Amino acid sequence: MNLSRYIASRLTGARSDSFTASVTKIAKFSVGLGIAIMIVSFAILEGFRYEIQAKIFSFGGHLQISKFDTNNSFEGYPMGTSTGLGDYKNIPGVAHLQPFARKTAIIKTEDEVLGVVLKGVDTTYDFRGMRANLVSGSVMEFNDTAASNQIMMSQLMADKLRLKVGEKVLFYFIQNPPRMRRFEVKGIFKTGLEEFDNVYVLGDLQQIRDLNQWPDTLVGGYEILLNDFTQIDTVTSQVFDKMNYDLQLEKITDTYAQLFDWLELLKRNVIIFLVLIVFVATFNMVSTLFIMILERTNMIGALKAMGATNGQIRGIFLHRGLRLTIAGLIGGNLLALLFCVVQDYFHLIPLDPENYYMDTVPIHWDWRIWVGINGITFLLTMLSILLPTLLIARIHPVKAIKFD
Repeated sequence: MNLSRYIASRLTGARSDSFTASVTKIAKFSVGLGIAIMIVSFAILEGFRYEIQAKIFSFGGHLQISKFDTNNSFEGYPMGTSTGLGDYKNIPGVAHLQPFARKTAIIKTEDEVLGVVLKGVDTTYDFRGMRANLVSGSVMEFNDTAASNQIMMSQLMADKLRLKVGEKVLFYFIQNPPRMRRFEVKGIFKTGLEEFDNVYVLGDLQQIRDLNQWPDTLVGGYEILLNDFTQIDTVTSQVFDKMNYDLQLEKITDTYAQLFDWLELLKRNVIIFLVLIVFVATFNMVSTLFIMILERTNMIGALKAMGATNGQIRGIFLHRGLRLTIAGLIGGNLLALLFCVVQDYFHLIPLDPENYYMDTVPIHWDWRIWVGINGITFLLTMLSILLPTLLIARIHPVKAIKFD
């Protein structure tokens, strides 16, 4: 067996009541607690980012193509089904293309009046994100022969209007001449984002075509869903180069810039916090090895007197630091895993939806982040413990060995 590794293993069996043993336990605890906090923090941060982005994408897609309009109105100008993109599946990164149209309306019940925007979609609309937001009912169904009279509205609107799933409600459209439609509430959703819950009602695109007297070849615009949101800038450039010159392209990050800026600020604050945690954990490990070296000064002097080199003695404490680091990492990962599993399945920690856009602390599982955090922590800790081992070269056998 390697001499340094053997002596390091013998040091592990030091008395549990010794000062070194106490300091060792503190070092393990600091590394374990630090790695657990970092993993949990990133799991929660990614959970916030993933949940909020999923809510936004369920309404707006990643990119939006519309007719060039200087009025910036909700409804906008109609455009044809030709976008200039050809077969969108040939554009790298583009996953789906879905048409939409918007029309402002007034909802009237016996007691309440509410202004909304009816967003019309068709059978190609991706309802996966909206299904995750449903609190009652189901997604709307489309008719093959006529426009569907089913709609989906937010819980916030339903509470204001005192409506439930299955009830009928009147929509008034201010146009010339004014029109009225009776719709059935098919589903009620809740995103927690006032930008959507206070404004939008989902309905059939054909209803808007009929109200505006559009042919089937006109739509309000197209939403583009991407395979990878992180590639939005690259895909935006490719789509912009291909689409017709009289169309405009808008990224979801620009449309709802305040939400994405909030997520970025949150991420920056968490990273600063985690840097401090790593600093404390590595500082504790350095302090622990300094104490172990000073307490074992006599042993170091004896080993040097018997011919051990500085490298061999340094290896003893490097192996000791390695054992402490690995023990701390294992304990911290188990603690983080336990917390994430319990929170993800039982939702023990609640949140105020008005401030955080969700009612419980979210957990997002990304094993790449777990591996990255463990790898960075292990590397920085092992580099940091090289510092105290440099003290070994300054210990001289004659001064270190003491006789009673």
